[in-house]
Amino acid sequence: MSNNIDSKKVIILGGGPNRIGQGIEFDYCCCHAAYALKEEGFKSIMVNCNPETVSTDYDTSDSLYFEPLTIEDIFNIIEVEKPFGVIVQFGGQTPLNLAMRLRHLGVNILGTSADSIDIAEDRKRFQQMLKNLGLLQPENGTAFTFEEARDVARRVGYPVLVRPSYVLGGRAMEIVYEEKTLEKFIIEAAKVSGEHPVLIDKFLEDALEVDVDLVGDGTTFVIGGILEHIEEAGIHSGDSAMVLPTYTLTAGMLKKIREATYKMAEKLHVIGLMNVQYAIKDDKLYVLEVNPRASRTVPFVSKAIGVPLAKLATKVMLGRTLKGLQFTSEIIPLHVAVKESVFPFSRFPGVDVILGPEMKSTGEVMGIDKDFGRAFLKSQIAAGQKLPKKGNVFISVCDKDKHAVVPTAKKIVELGFTIYATSGTAVVLQKNNINVKVLPKIAEGRPNILDLMKDGKIQLVINTPSGRIPRQDETQIRSQVVTYTIPYTTTISGAQATVNGIEILMKKKLEVCSLQEYQENSKSKKKK
Repeated sequence: MSNNIDSKKVIILGGGPNRIGQGIEFDYCCCHAAYALKEEGFKSIMVNCNPETVSTDYDTSDSLYFEPLTIEDIFNIIEVEKPFGVIVQFGGQTPLNLAMRLRHLGVNILGTSADSIDIAEDRKRFQQMLKNLGLLQPENGTAFTFEEARDVARRVGYPVLVRPSYVLGGRAMEIVYEEKTLEKFIIEAAKVSGEHPVLIDKFLEDALEVDVDLVGDGTTFVIGGILEHIEEAGIHSGDSAMVLPTYTLTAGMLKKIREATYKMAEKLHVIGLMNVQYAIKDDKLYVLEVNPRASRTVPFVSKAIGVPLAKLATKVMLGRTLKGLQFTSEIIPLHVAVKESVFPFSRFPGVDVILGPEMKSTGEVMGIDKDFGRAFLKSQIAAGQKLPKKGNVFISVCDKDKHAVVPTAKKIVELGFTIYATSGTAVVLQKNNINVKVLPKIAEGRPNILDLMKDGKIQLVINTPSGRIPRQDETQIRSQVVTYTIPYTTTISGAQATVNGIEILMKKKLEVCSLQEYQENSKSKKKK
């Protein structure tokens, strides 16, 4: 790089084309970075190649390079513009993957150092950091071949989560329950992973997942929000419904989460944003991954707490302090905000709606109210799930969920609904004194569940998968709910929240307030 640096120019690397796994959330962060640079007297230069986003609008940044996010194109722009520095934190995984190569070319990476980014991204360095800090992570290993993967899986025990390194949106990630299916998924993951190893983690079944967003200036670190996933671990964080503040975590567990987050932020010397994903099982806290960048939850958290985290992160990258910016303590809102994902299933007739570790959502909505039930209900309405007030509910769940669904089924009957179920689920419900109408399996006779859905006689479907490779009946049922726009849920935790939402819909009237009113109420009560 030339030494003739323009100290008032900063390049922001965008996320490139919108695709599943990387989308508008990162564009929001890039736009806020441009606004913050302007406020601080810097010229913003946006590098992105998507005509459909706000970051490429003519009035968002001072200059726009409509170019691919490749090392060659970016370095050519840097040689022409000679900026003070480059921001890689706001475009998701794409620019983050370029950080080390840019650093080796002598580029000034603003914010968290390229070395700290590498610690979080490199499996062995990350493991060592967690060990030094006394933090747990699921047992894991790496592999390039099926034989290596088989040895790791045998050591850590099934089920295992198989995932490529350095990918977007959980691409080619799979939960594998047995050795005979491992080979197929290893081959798929290896194709995506390229020269990097495939990562294999012990999958924590029935664990609760938590996302944490934090902003730091290198010495002061503040949690923006702790988000509790409504679905259990195993569903990609981009597809999960989440709630802020948390609604089932104990004070002791929240203390553990905060302490672990601050330890890692300090060790990585975070300047800007950091996202951590945790799993909680048997009262133990496991670190799943750490991303020293903006996460897709940053816009949601920012709106929920009323603080523009991406703007603050940009300003600390330029040398400002969080103390100087008057953001020094976590804000826990008095209202409840629920993030729900929006899926494109209605555009793809016949597709299976089951969720897993590979991201499928194409957007998200926020439901906000004074309590969890009403906030969740609003999020479902906004996401296009028109919850019923009466009618029939079909329940068919896998063996491990049969007893867990009983309390939800009882509540459904109490609310005046009739339950239909397949024989396996029906037996368990009947043993618990729940009235059920038994339906034959699809191949066994008619009328079956497909007939009832077609005739408009089913108003809600609760169907959890029996494994990674689903049975044909399940796939037909789940694809039909999309065809007939029937509300559905594919997890037990989602079913519980959905039924609670229906109860509120039947008993309480929903009210509407602006986002600003909720934020103002929280601030005014805290002042008192």
